[in-house]
Amino acid sequence: MSRFDRPSLRLSWLIGAVFAGWLVSCDVAASQTDLERSAAPQTDVWLVTYGPGDLYWQRFGHNAIWVEAPHLGLDHTFNFGFFDFAQEHFFHRFLMGRMLYFSAAQPSSVEFAQYVAENRGIVAQKLDMTHVQKEALVSELLAVIRPENRDYLYDYYLDNCSTRVRDALDRALDGALGSAYRDVPAPLDRRDHTRRLTSGDFWLYLGLELALGRTVDKEIDRWEEMFLPGELYQGVAELDDLVIEERVLYESTLVAPPLEPDAHWLRYLVVALGAVVLAWLTSRIVPAPLIARAWLSLCGLAGLALVFFWFGTDHAAATKNMNVLVFNPLFLLGMVWKASDRHLLQGTVLFSVAAWALGLGGSQYNVDVVAAFVPLNLAAAWVLHRRAESRAAP
Repeated sequence: MSRFDRPSLRLSWLIGAVFAGWLVSCDVAASQTDLERSAAPQTDVWLVTYGPGDLYWQRFGHNAIWVEAPHLGLDHTFNFGFFDFAQEHFFHRFLMGRMLYFSAAQPSSVEFAQYVAENRGIVAQKLDMTHVQKEALVSELLAVIRPENRDYLYDYYLDNCSTRVRDALDRALDGALGSAYRDVPAPLDRRDHTRRLTSGDFWLYLGLELALGRTVDKEIDRWEEMFLPGELYQGVAELDDLVIEERVLYESTLVAPPLEPDAHWLRYLVVALGAVVLAWLTSRIVPAPLIARAWLSLCGLAGLALVFFWFGTDHAAATKNMNVLVFNPLFLLGMVWKASDRHLLQGTVLFSVAAWALGLGGSQYNVDVVAAFVPLNLAAAWVLHRRAESRAAP
């Protein structure tokens, strides 16, 4: 052995010892991390989606965040869909589009039983979130149900029970939902979804078609589409590896709504033509001009209501409503100024054609409204026009 061999041997032993120590320290650190994970409180977070119900305010579904955290005494659902009929100035707030909704939590067994009693489907998706993300979400949910934080101004499409759940999850997931779905075109707009979810209710469907303006016909992205609980459910399901378990807690026997809106204008046209025939038969008892004036006066008043909701309230969905061409406030002027009877038919035809053209152009879907009410308007205008012509004849 030369004089250079001993230091080399000592150096090799030193390097080996350092490496072995590093391996041991890594193993100990890994074991410590595993121990900390196993000792961390168990918290499970679920997105719960409730299917549509029979009542008109249940047609769009509902959702909630279900938190199971035994160390906090939590087995509760947190949702944002509560309102109180006894709140101060309830009717005025409803009329002006300033409804106060509030968030609340209740035991999951209690809430699930309520939806089962209503025969509404319940699906729960368990979300894969880190312990830090779960802690942040639970902290936010507990804060938002406090009396000083729980109230918010409700908007049917922009700020509702589903968008609040969406936003809370997105914040906890570090923006993963927004990053995945913003600027991704949605296949249906807000009116399309409204039509398909209310198609089974003759009057609710027609009433919403009459009251909603052009703002709901605007194209939206999938992030905005999550104003519906069902679309939030679908978006969470499609996000890679976010859902680690899905449970069907209750399967409803109600007929599921269609996936796309159907054409219903024919049923409204048939009813409108039937109403014209009924008015003609009734005219043997009640003079036809009186029936015509009563109908056009009612249309004019309804048109004033549409204008009020457009300009005088916070109902964003009611703005830019071209149905004022069908329910025209100018009809009221015509009822006062009887000399206008001779020209009423021409004006009604003009407004009807304009409404129909706007619908064809895609500015605002109004086919059902045109089919339901334009025949009545034309018939009433024709009756008054004929009466005016007969009076003017020598």
